[in-house]
Amino acid sequence: MPSPTLDLNGHAVALTKEGYLQNPGDWSEAAASALAASVDIELSESHWEIIALLRRFHQEFEHSPAMRILVKYVKQHLGDEKGNSIYLLQLFPGSPAKLAAKIAGLPRPTHCL
Repeated sequence: MPSPTLDLNGHAVALTKEGYLQNPGDWSEAAASALAASVDIELSESHWEIIALLRRFHQEFEHSPAMRILVKYVKQHLGDEKGNSIYLLQLFPGSPAKLAAKIAGLPRPTHCL
């Protein structure tokens, strides 16, 4: 069975079986928008703010944060209003840490159910 792909203007980008980018270097804003659209999310300024923060976290710590760490990091950088589970769940329903990491082109967070 072939690996899943994401079609970006006729260019196939390889995904893992869970839908994460196989090669993080394939990430772009267009890839993020396509990944978000595949789960019925239209990216707003608020989404992009979290995506940029997640990518910064990954660059700094070389892994994707689990939910508790993500909430703490968002709170530290964006304040109490955005640094909470409810806010992140509204933007990235289900499992915010996993879904936001996927859209941000990062690996699946370890220790996430």
